[in-house]
Amino acid sequence: MKKILIGTHNKGKFKEIAYLISRKFKKVSPISLRIKSPKETGTSFISNSKLKVKFFSKHVDYDAISDDSGLCIKALKNRPGIYSARLAKKHGSFHKAMKFILKKMKNKKNRNAVFVCSLSYKKKNSKIISAVGKLKGKISYRILGKKGFGYDPIFIPLKSKFTFGQMQKNKKVKMDHRFLAFQKLKKKIKIL
Repeated sequence: MKKILIGTHNKGKFKEIAYLISRKFKKVSPISLRIKSPKETGTSFISNSKLKVKFFSKHVDYDAISDDSGLCIKALKNRPGIYSARLAKKHGSFHKAMKFILKKMKNKKNRNAVFVCSLSYKKKNSKIISAVGKLKGKISYRILGKKGFGYDPIFIPLKSKFTFGQMQKNKKVKMDHRFLAFQKLKKKIKIL
């Protein structure tokens, strides 16, 4: 069975990416191989996902895939953006980071937001192939739902009344920013 390293330490991301990739692959976590995460020094989602896949692929002799994703809120000048995970780390948890965001959004009329995901794939001795998925939505007024992970409980995708935190996993995974990025990547790499 072919192996693929899913370069993330985020268990929610790992599960989502693993679900999207063909069953022909055995999905490997960097945690099981005791590989640490690289420093995210990129200035965009795409540069960070490339940086991560380059780093993780050096540790294995099979394929690797990495993601960089985040929440861009219009009224907050597209922040937290690439700093989404770092904001949660700074505040001690995603729950606390969501509370911080909702406080900042208290008097904002424009609640438009975009969830962005860049996926990068690398085959041994081959160049990196990337794709970006973007999903528009709005920021809710409260933290709603206990499903999903990260900022899911404050993001309501367009044409939905519910946050990702309220949605069933099998519905969310077939429409979110990661799914959209994966569909584009799949067209470039037929084996996934």
